[in-house]
Amino acid sequence: MSHQPIKKIVIVGGGTAGWMAAASLSRFGAGKAMSITLVESTVIGTVGVGEATIPSIVHYNHTIGLDELEFIRATRASFKLGIQFENWHKQGTRFFHPFADYGVNFNGIEFQHYFYRLKKNHPAENLHDYSIACQLAKHNHFAQPRETPNNPLADYSYAYHFDATLYAKVLRELAIGRGVIHIDEKVESVHQREPDGFIESLLLANGEIIEGDLFIDCTGFKGMLIEETLKTGYENWQDWLLCDAAVAVQCENTQEPTPYTRVTALDAGWMWQIPLQHRMGNGYVFSSRFLSKESATETLLEKITGKPLTTPKPFSFQAGRRKKVWNKNCYALGLASGFLEPLESTSISLIQTGITHLLTFFPDMSFDQVMINEVNRRHQHEMERIRDFIILHYKLTQRDDTEFWRYCQAMEVPPSLQHKMDLYKSSGHILQHEPEAFEKSSWLSIYHGFGLVPTRTDNRIDHVSDGDIANQLTKIKNVLDQAGRNAMSHGEFIRKHCVAPDFEQ
Repeated sequence: MSHQPIKKIVIVGGGTAGWMAAASLSRFGAGKAMSITLVESTVIGTVGVGEATIPSIVHYNHTIGLDELEFIRATRASFKLGIQFENWHKQGTRFFHPFADYGVNFNGIEFQHYFYRLKKNHPAENLHDYSIACQLAKHNHFAQPRETPNNPLADYSYAYHFDATLYAKVLRELAIGRGVIHIDEKVESVHQREPDGFIESLLLANGEIIEGDLFIDCTGFKGMLIEETLKTGYENWQDWLLCDAAVAVQCENTQEPTPYTRVTALDAGWMWQIPLQHRMGNGYVFSSRFLSKESATETLLEKITGKPLTTPKPFSFQAGRRKKVWNKNCYALGLASGFLEPLESTSISLIQTGITHLLTFFPDMSFDQVMINEVNRRHQHEMERIRDFIILHYKLTQRDDTEFWRYCQAMEVPPSLQHKMDLYKSSGHILQHEPEAFEKSSWLSIYHGFGLVPTRTDNRIDHVSDGDIANQLTKIKNVLDQAGRNAMSHGEFIRKHCVAPDFEQ
């Protein structure tokens, strides 16, 4: 059977999503056999506040050929070991979500079972003592993991904080250098072919017509192709995720950047603080049902730690997902595919996995519906699991000081999440049906941080004595404590290896 290959890919919209797609596709398709054209209007601009990531970004940058240290310098990035949550469980509390496992699994049994056995007799035991990322973050230190197969404690991940606008610029230069055609012009209309409704071409404001075989929609919340043209539909999740607005502002750094993001629960949502080499990114994500944009802006400006560098920028959103990420010959990426608030920094990760799904099931001109259905299923699964993970942060709170937090405590959650919570509480087991964006250690971080403790541990460790468990865990704790203390400071690591040219001494 012959398959007619795709010859023309058209990406509509730039920003992080558009240029990530262009950079990835250009590694495989740009050239005589396939053209890749990216159409954007720089007059329209982008949302452009996504500056924190999860560890998958390290792999993505490697696959498209970015040198890590050059990327860090060019985007004025800092490193990210995880996220520090403040005032989420209760006022005055904090906990850390690291990009690392806790301890090690013994005899095929997950570490938390041993930890909670020990904690029954030693209530002061702290789960953070058993994570290298937590220990580094505690001291504001950073070290890159080395390949040490004989030391599983050294196996941890990290991500970055970076300037999203500068990142898009790096990707743009890379993609154009590989043959991607860049057109800076507004799209006036989209033309569909008869009788199947596939997208055939774009009419630009200058009168030019851009034809394509595969169209990638990176036009943000409005979804010019996937929604305005193809009427794909949107599934709203705001009954569980109340936050529907945010205001963002950049300010001067008042101290060396921390190797983690800070997220602080406020009266009607939460505030992010993302440290870069040259500035601090700040924002208040809130529910417009409980707080006005004006009050949110006032609160944000009161809480930032340095002199504002920009005018506060408000925007609105609707938590949810597009009912299909792939419809006919249109593939949606980024905000066009759906939106989940940036509490766990998943926006760029979702772009990355969307690109991975497209490359894995890259179509020919037949646009096999079986492959399209599988990509839509994977996207739906990933979005729902991340949705559940974020809802968990709100549901488990014990804050009752505002109407917003009282609503979160009382709300019913999706059955998929309720089952996970119930299973963990009854047995200590962390459920995952297939690969998810967040691994079991991340779920453990949130369960533990909010005080959800299993009522029992795995019965396979019943024969292990308390003394043996204490001895093993003490060894782990001592090793990690020493490693955290002895590592280089985060600021010193950046100055030594990857300081941005503007800040070299």
